[in-house]
Amino acid sequence: MILAGIDEAGLGPVLGPLVASAAVFRYAPLSNEANDTPDLWSVLHGCVTRDLRRAKKAGVVAVGDSKKLYSRRKSGGLAPLERGVLTMMMNMAERQASLNAASSFEAFLEELAPGARAGTRDYPWYTDGDLSLPRAATAADVELTANAVRLAMRSAGVELLSLRAEPVQVGEFNRLIAATQNKSTTAFDVTSRLLMHVWRTADEDDIRTAVDHQGGRVRYREPLQRVFDGCDLKILEETETRSAYRIRRGERCMEVSFEVGGEGKSLPVALASMLSKYVRELFMEQFNAFWTRRVEGLAPTAGYYVDGRRFYEQITPEMQRLGVEPHWVYRVR
Repeated sequence: MILAGIDEAGLGPVLGPLVASAAVFRYAPLSNEANDTPDLWSVLHGCVTRDLRRAKKAGVVAVGDSKKLYSRRKSGGLAPLERGVLTMMMNMAERQASLNAASSFEAFLEELAPGARAGTRDYPWYTDGDLSLPRAATAADVELTANAVRLAMRSAGVELLSLRAEPVQVGEFNRLIAATQNKSTTAFDVTSRLLMHVWRTADEDDIRTAVDHQGGRVRYREPLQRVFDGCDLKILEETETRSAYRIRRGERCMEVSFEVGGEGKSLPVALASMLSKYVRELFMEQFNAFWTRRVEGLAPTAGYYVDGRRFYEQITPEMQRLGVEPHWVYRVR
């Protein structure tokens, strides 16, 4: 059985990228179980928790809603988010490859977001220097926790097949908005890439993918049909809180559900939420560092509307001096 989750971070801000991510697990229980979709928090209760306090225990990691794990206002506030993402990433691939990917942002993107750096070449703030990892957690703690989680996952029949991030930088975001005139359509376009990644990555016929609910949309049948052209598609449920579909091609079957509060219901969605937020925060760290070095007295920003406008107005003279076009910095929506 394949259990996957998809979520995004950064749809609302006016500065910085939108990032969507997917987490794909294989679950092969060692004993016979009911056919219901299992709760991986329960399966991995000994080493994975939603409770930050319990995650302070050695060998236990927090995987949950990124908004509850991360706070910009706290010193070292990135640590719980980073610890969870890097710990799980080190259980995704060969050990040495994961260790290398956990050492710098460049290497991290190379492994989890192939091609993402090619999309940053027009942004001087992303080519101004790499970031060493981890930023707030400690490498020794991450490695020790990863070892404990690895053993627990193995004994529970759980395998992390893939983590994938899809960053959409401001220039591409503005281009997509110009083509669609709709933010939710743009968000679904990015989600579609990840749904296809899950479909291609999954090496079993029973695939169950949860996606955090996107805005107020209830009906996804038509856009899903465009993505999975040639597949049979059946509506299982369409309500204000949950929309579910079964996609079938031959023996292969994937159930896709869009759920309100998905990060609190599905561990794969929560991990995707964390990865999206982590990648966005590292990009924003590079963005802030570039401009605060060049504009005296400039305070960093998270990129949301009011503070994002303040930041943009303060950097505009320097943008003009450097020849940076507004559409590379500020979102049209």
